[in-house]
Amino acid sequence: MAEAVVLLGLWVSPFAQRCRIALAEKGVAYEYKEEYKEEDWTNKSPLLLQSNPVHKKVPVLIHDGKPVCESLIIVQYIDEVWSDGAPLLPADPYARAQTRFWGDFVDKKIYECGTRLWKLKGEAQQEAKKELIVILKLLEAELGDKKYFGGDAFGYVDITLAPFIAWFYTYETCAGLSVEAEVPKLAAWGRRCMERESVAKTLYDPLKVYEFVCQLKKKYGIE
Repeated sequence: MAEAVVLLGLWVSPFAQRCRIALAEKGVAYEYKEEYKEEDWTNKSPLLLQSNPVHKKVPVLIHDGKPVCESLIIVQYIDEVWSDGAPLLPADPYARAQTRFWGDFVDKKIYECGTRLWKLKGEAQQEAKKELIVILKLLEAELGDKKYFGGDAFGYVDITLAPFIAWFYTYETCAGLSVEAEVPKLAAWGRRCMERESVAKTLYDPLKVYEFVCQLKKKYGIE
């Protein structure tokens, strides 16, 4: 009997998209359930509340009835459970630790800083812009001249960062910056990622993401 795999997510969530990319890379068949209606963020399903009673948020991977929460943990779980495909993390303990470090760096920095870019104005926004550029330059330095963060193989750090490719246009438009100009190697990495089916089929049009953010700004009276 086939395993029951369900992913609770939200179309625009980079965290849910990480999980979808990882599942696609491993060739895992799963059922995807969109959790929220855009007009009502408080309307959370009983399944979500039951599966993630602590944080009450997506993504949640439900594997044979057992929930796994938090996107980086889910990606690692996918790598360990469906081990037949190409590994997402290296086998060497030190390389594995370094990979987790950069995944954690992306997780803690990009979304929070990017959110400040579209929520704030004036000097506060400029500070967030400077901070994002520093973050992106650190990532570009780690990438170096490699095809992917792990070398020739698309892996964990790439999966962690790739969903934000669709958010770059929003950050650029809101804060007046150019990812291509600031971090050309990272921009080229993003284009390579978009050539992968797992990424291209998961990410949404950057313009659709920007429209979504504009709706949020209107909703929260940021305009």
